[in-house]
Amino acid sequence: MGTTPNKMLEQIQDFPSSVVAVRANCTVTKEDYGAVLFPLIDQVLKDHDKVRFLYHVGPDFKGFTAGAMWDDAKAGFKHIKHWEKAALVTDVGWLQKTSHVLGFMQPGKFKIYPNSDMQAAKDWILAD
Repeated sequence: MGTTPNKMLEQIQDFPSSVVAVRANCTVTKEDYGAVLFPLIDQVLKDHDKVRFLYHVGPDFKGFTAGAMWDDAKAGFKHIKHWEKAALVTDVGWLQKTSHVLGFMQPGKFKIYPNSDMQAAKDWILAD
């Protein structure tokens, strides 16, 4: 599985055109969302009505800047009717807890996986 590096948020390759898959590295900034995530979502929505989203927060993740957290929320609300499935893959405790608490607000289907279950997350995102 290849990746295309672009700052601290990178696209994970080898997914169908209906899936946005990204990996967060080190500290993710507002600029990373603008340069990577938003264009990927827009590209999917050119050809599909729904988006499947896999967000991998790996072991080298340090955090989000305040601007990145705001842009994350904006992306969710801007495309709220377009989310079909979303998987968060992380071992970061505070992200897991926050996602469990706020998961009910996630439109579409939502699951959280530990890093050791990355393949299960991929399989779930791709399953009909």
